[in-house]
Amino acid sequence: MADKFGRAGLTPVPSETVAAPRVAECPVSMEAVVEAVHGLAEDDEAQRGGVVVFEVRVQRVFVHEEIRMTGTSDRIDPDAWRPLIMSFQKLYGLRPQQVHPSTLAQIPERFYRGPDIERSR
Repeated sequence: MADKFGRAGLTPVPSETVAAPRVAECPVSMEAVVEAVHGLAEDDEAQRGGVVVFEVRVQRVFVHEEIRMTGTSDRIDPDAWRPLIMSFQKLYGLRPQQVHPSTLAQIPERFYRGPDIERSR
């Protein structure tokens, strides 16, 4: 298996409750386990097996001190954290323009459409 952390320039950190490592550079990390797996649109032959939803249970949350609200142990300071947000396949921060190119945005939207779109017309 390729060294995904090394290739991305990231540092693996051992997790406490799951086998997979966390990313040291990530300001917020969650350790979770899969509780259930649900097929979506299982009643539709054309869509059955095409989309699977994973229900997870978060077991532990890690937060870098520099984004923690002063004087608290369980609050994020919204002025200190700038999360990356995906909106319509493009990546944004908390400013109006796109902050990073998205390869997902290059995929034609029709590839994401299920047969329900055509049936609804």
